[in-house]
Formats: sequence, C-alpha cells, structure tokens
Amino acid sequence: METVELKVEMVCIHEKRLRKSLSKLKGIEKVEVDADSQKVMVTSYIHRNKILRAVRRSGLKAEFWSPHNELLSAYVTPTYHSAFRFTPFNFF
Repeated sequence: METVELKVEMVCIHEKRLRKSLSKLKGIEKVEVDADSQKVMVTSYIHRNKILRAVRRSGLKAEFWSPHNELLSAYVTPTYHSAFRFTPFNFF
C-alpha cells in the first residue's frame, strides 16, 4: 500500500468532483483532502501515475506534492487567502 500526495488546484466545490473521479478507481483505501493548502493524500494499491491521470481527467490541475509546496503552504495563512479573493464590484 502506498500513500500518494498531490497538489490539486481547487476550491471547495471541486472536492466533490475530485472524490467522484477517485471513486471510479478500484484499490483506493482512503482519500484525505486539505482544501486550505490544496493537498490531497490518497492511500491505495494503485500506481501513483494512474491516480494523477484520473484527477487530471476530471478537469482539475494536479501535480505530485513536493517539498517546495510544503514550504510555500507554511507561509500562506487564512488571512492571506481572504485578502485576495475576488469581490464583485460595480462601477455604475
């Protein structure tokens, strides 16, 4: 059994699409999603490239998690995320 860590660019509405695409694969034991750091941990008997391919086929941008991503997520705080969210604005 192997644990695969992925960085998946998503918002909360994409979690359902992610779980649906992974549920089609046989051999997955557990899926953990951390939406704040955009990290997905999949514990399975499947080769890591098949898991990555399934996530990408669902239309989400994904790559394998690297130590560089861990360093970046340590500096991003929830206040940083909320400060740069898109806010609808009317000019008229």
